[in-house]
Amino acid sequence: MREWRGGADPLDDGTAATEMDRDHSLPGGENNFEFAFNSSNFSDRVLRIEVMAETLGAGTGAGIGWDGHRKRRRNDGSKEEAPEFARYSSELISSCEPDTEECAEYENQDEEDEPMLEESAPITDRTGVCGDDSESNDPLSLDSPCILRVNSIYISSAILAAKSPFFYKLFSNGMKESDQRHATLRINASEEAALMELLSFMYSGKLSTTSSTLLLDVLMAADKFEVVSCMHHCTQLLRSLPMTTESALLYLDLPFSVSMASAVQPLTDAAKDYLANSYKDITKLQDVMMGLPLAGIEAILSSNDLQAASEDAIYEFVLKWARAQYPVLEERREILSSRLIRHIRFAHMTCRKLRKVLTCNDLDHELASKLVNEALFFKAEALHRQRAFSADESSHKRFTERAYKYRPLKVVEFDRPHPQCIVYLDLKREECSKLFPSGRVYSQAFHLGGQGFFLSAHCNLDQQSLFHCFGLFLGMQEKGSISFTVDYEFAARTKPSGEFVSKYKGYYTFTGGKAVGYRNLFATPWTSFMAEDSLFFINDTLHLRAELTIKQSQSPSLQ
Repeated sequence: MREWRGGADPLDDGTAATEMDRDHSLPGGENNFEFAFNSSNFSDRVLRIEVMAETLGAGTGAGIGWDGHRKRRRNDGSKEEAPEFARYSSELISSCEPDTEECAEYENQDEEDEPMLEESAPITDRTGVCGDDSESNDPLSLDSPCILRVNSIYISSAILAAKSPFFYKLFSNGMKESDQRHATLRINASEEAALMELLSFMYSGKLSTTSSTLLLDVLMAADKFEVVSCMHHCTQLLRSLPMTTESALLYLDLPFSVSMASAVQPLTDAAKDYLANSYKDITKLQDVMMGLPLAGIEAILSSNDLQAASEDAIYEFVLKWARAQYPVLEERREILSSRLIRHIRFAHMTCRKLRKVLTCNDLDHELASKLVNEALFFKAEALHRQRAFSADESSHKRFTERAYKYRPLKVVEFDRPHPQCIVYLDLKREECSKLFPSGRVYSQAFHLGGQGFFLSAHCNLDQQSLFHCFGLFLGMQEKGSISFTVDYEFAARTKPSGEFVSKYKGYYTFTGGKAVGYRNLFATPWTSFMAEDSLFFINDTLHLRAELTIKQSQSPSLQ
């Protein structure tokens, strides 16, 4: 048997403990007291539950807020402030004097397992009379609450106190006289079913419902009355139900105190994972994602597996979503600064886009400057330092690279004596292996002389030798009518020195959409290039460099 706090168990006569343990044990090792629920024979107190009409403007309990077709709030500002459904407004009332009439009824009750006693409304209450207020005709007035009914049930203070710190404090400190047998809880009508399920669970360790709506209500009640075991049980049952976008959003929309409880974390984590996996491709699903609430967007943006063209594209989507959901500038700035900016990986944005971040009116300028400076410092770090930052959990993923469609670059630009840039592209061995037999991967765009360029790595079939090989190409985006003559050089780090070694150089007059490169950059078959003893992978990373210099430009009419 559980050891009762505050002294010997008043219900234990010392002869039946062993038998009771054997007959009523639960899988979790605790005891099942279902037989004692609402039974006068095994109870020492009466719990009066005053069920109130829903008051206008007051807390309404979970039952109303969990309507599957509810209108979700748009302003989620801060989880600590005013969740969509208000917190429970149940009010604990501890009477200083026992109710002699009900005590007599309790003490003289001989029937076993009495059903729940119910008094019909309207009734007179210390705080007013339902529907009969001489100063107000509004029966829902906060000054004159309407009691719909009073449910009285027999309870064991020891069982409830053992399960709940709330009831332990109530029975330890709330009763001013030792012979007082009544405690009163005041709840809203929408909370009634959940509270009864909770009380039953505290005796039996079971719930009678598998409805997600009622389970959420019970979870809220368990948090309110500090029944952690029930919170765990509700979480397990909810996780066993099929997850949908709607249910995932509801789980993430729980009040802050509930969602942060360790017992509920597995449920909210599962909801985040579901949304992140369901909306992984931001390019294809952008229109659908525009209608998601803030909690859903946060869950998706926090994923490392989010598929997007680049972090630039993710940043643009966040701005687009925020402008649509929060048209008021100050409100939008607050949401971006406090909730969304943390999920953007500025360290993997292009320098060109970072310049635009500094002038974005949607962002707090001081915060934007701090984030851009941090990103630039990261880009300037050596590769091993960047990896250390990415692995640091305290950075909250700010430096972690996602699965971008276009690979990030490091770019160094020069204006004199000629427009020039040096571009660094790193590819992991795993990425290169996926290129076989005919795949290709593209870099993010970079700019030179006002025009956009990109690098692309290919797995090619050598037409002469008929074996696969690694190729690298330089392309110009289809923008503008001016053509450029560009001197270019491809290089790669090689073992054992680890220095960049030139592999190919030439010049080419680019026009929009054209590309130039070398089909077999390393003059070796694919199998040798990918071998464990390959000269070109250092710590399983292929380091490529392209140098571009513009010597002259000319209009199409002069070509």
